[in-house]
Amino acid sequence: MELKTVRLEVPEGGNIILGQTHFIKTVEDLYEALVNTAPQLKFGIAFNEASGPCLTRLEGNDADLRALAARNAQAVGAGHIFVIALRDGYPINVLGRIQDVPEVCSIFCASANPVEVVVAETEQGRGVLGVIDGFAPKGLETEPDAQARHAFLRKIGYKR
Repeated sequence: MELKTVRLEVPEGGNIILGQTHFIKTVEDLYEALVNTAPQLKFGIAFNEASGPCLTRLEGNDADLRALAARNAQAVGAGHIFVIALRDGYPINVLGRIQDVPEVCSIFCASANPVEVVVAETEQGRGVLGVIDGFAPKGLETEPDAQARHAFLRKIGYKR
């Protein structure tokens, strides 16, 4: 077995979601979950089949984000993973609906940070072991840091 890391391409001003699923209809079900939850959302979805023709299946409502999701899914190269690249919304707006899609097994990350995927490769194929999302902590939150966090969440409308 060989371990590798694959850096995901995160859309400028957007986010990336990486998950694992188990069935070919995932790509269409994820599309429906996203457009029915956040109609203003721009997104692309790529899903790697793990059997049959083993294709990377694509959906989405933005050609650039579809292409970005496809590049990421193919770079990871693991079967039954999906990548969603999105703009004009946040993962917090759609993660619950994504997790409600019956064939979704898990979500590895949802981030605007730099993301590296830790991949194991064997003779059979590749599998995702986990992700490195962003950077290591630099210290403990101080009272001014907490105040800035509270102010930010209220500024963007997530808290009152």
